[in-house]
Amino acid sequence: MTIPNLITIGRLVLVPFVVAMIVQGAWDLAFAAFLVAGISDAVDGFIARRFAMKSELGAYIDPLADKALLVSIYVALAVQGVLPPWLAIVVVSRDAMILCAIMISWLMDRPVAIRPLLVSKLNTAVQIALAAFVLGAKAWGAGPGAVAPWAMVTVAVLTGLSAMAYFRVWLRHMAAEA
Repeated sequence: MTIPNLITIGRLVLVPFVVAMIVQGAWDLAFAAFLVAGISDAVDGFIARRFAMKSELGAYIDPLADKALLVSIYVALAVQGVLPPWLAIVVVSRDAMILCAIMISWLMDRPVAIRPLLVSKLNTAVQIALAAFVLGAKAWGAGPGAVAPWAMVTVAVLTGLSAMAYFRVWLRHMAAEA
C-alpha cells in the first residue's frame, strides 16, 4: 500500500460526503470537498511519478476514484435539479458502456487494455470544469448564468465522442484474431 494509493482511497471516501453535502444543499462544503478531491488527485499522481510509487492497484483505483466522484456528482446535481437529468444520463451511460465492454471482453477471455484517449482526457477535464463551476456557483449563491448551457452541451458532445471512440477501440479489439 503506497502513499498515492492511500490518498486515492481517501478520495473514494470523499465521494459519499460530497454527495451528502449536495443533497443537503451544503454547497460550500460540497465545493470544498470537491476541491480537496481534485487536489488529492494531482498530489497522488505527482507522488507516484516523482518517487516511483506507481502500482498496479493505483492504476485501477485512481481512475475508479475519479469516475466515482464525477458520476456521483452529476447524478446528485441532477437529482437536486441543478443539472438536467439528460446530462447525468449521458455521463453515466458512457461509463456504464465502457464497463460493460471491459466485462464482456474479460468474460470472453479477450481482455482489452483501456488506455486514456485524448478525447477522453478532454472529456474528463470538461466534466470536472463544469462540476467545479456549478458547485462553486451554488457555494457563492450565484446562478450558473449563460455559460452553463454551452458547457452542458460541450460535456454531452465530448462524452458522446469519447464513448464512440472507446467503442471503436473495443470493436477493433474484439474483431482481431485471438
